[in-house]
Amino acid sequence: MHASVPEGIIADEVVAWLKQYTPALTEPVTFDLIAGGHSNLTYSCSDAAGRKYVLRRPPLGHVLESAHDMGREYRIVSALADSAVPVAQTFGLSADAQVNGAPFFVMAYVDGVVVHDCDVAATLPAPQRQQLATHLIEVLVALHRITPADVGLDDLGRHDSYIARQLKRWTRQWLATTTHPIPAMEECSRLLAERMPEQIGTAIVHGDYRLGNFIVGEGRLRAVLDWELCTLGDPLADVGYLLNNWAGPDDTTPSLDDRSPTVAGGFPTRADLSSQYAAASGRDLTNINYYRAFQHWRLGAIRQGVYKRYLEGAMGSDTDFDLDVSKRAVELCADAALELLR
Repeated sequence: MHASVPEGIIADEVVAWLKQYTPALTEPVTFDLIAGGHSNLTYSCSDAAGRKYVLRRPPLGHVLESAHDMGREYRIVSALADSAVPVAQTFGLSADAQVNGAPFFVMAYVDGVVVHDCDVAATLPAPQRQQLATHLIEVLVALHRITPADVGLDDLGRHDSYIARQLKRWTRQWLATTTHPIPAMEECSRLLAERMPEQIGTAIVHGDYRLGNFIVGEGRLRAVLDWELCTLGDPLADVGYLLNNWAGPDDTTPSLDDRSPTVAGGFPTRADLSSQYAAASGRDLTNINYYRAFQHWRLGAIRQGVYKRYLEGAMGSDTDFDLDVSKRAVELCADAALELLR
């Protein structure tokens, strides 16, 4: 008997599996959902001796396998174990969906805080906010310096034409999910294709590098999380994405996300971050606004897909989902992208 079993966990099967990969496990085991939503689900697994592990599995229902590849994420995290990028220790991967209804992997529990909004950020002492910003740039530069072949990730994705491939992919997504005209999205598509910069080098690109995807403590990153969008490509795409998620308390860019961690204040500015990354990496950030525009546009395409699925009832009866807010979010992404391109 297991005290707490949230949806997405078949307790007896998972515990039997855990015993093979974490021999010190002591029953009973308690499971708790740490993070849910449309991304991969994250659970804590706590045994009777106080040991804690973390289990990652795809979301429940409506799963696109390519977007929730547990084997891929497990491989990436394991490959970075001995690098300068802090990641949780991995214990094992279950590729057999019959064990828990879907593939999953288990890693170590890393103690610390996830700074997912401005309320959490406000609890950090002012010096730690500056230290944290410095360290996250150091880690990003370290990630981008890794030669993929050196960690066994040379075949993670194509090395060239990252932005061109992304534009093709998300244009196709946009066209397939369009429900109403958004001229700014169309104009951005045209300008992004026309002004595409040359890719300089190939790096491991995290794909979702922001404060909400780190476990932090004492002003440092203790673990970088959520590698499901990681691939090989243009490192400046990560920088553009980070800057978009680095809103200051006086930011004038229209946004529905006024809970961004950096809104709490006390963090370096976007210009400061850019300067730190450029100095540490030696990369030219002259065209960084292009990458920021691309990331706003890409997010607009992603949000449009979510909006259409809810509009058509494909996501079930979620009474907390506001269709009008979701529709407006796509427009704000398009407007922000176009402003940067202008």
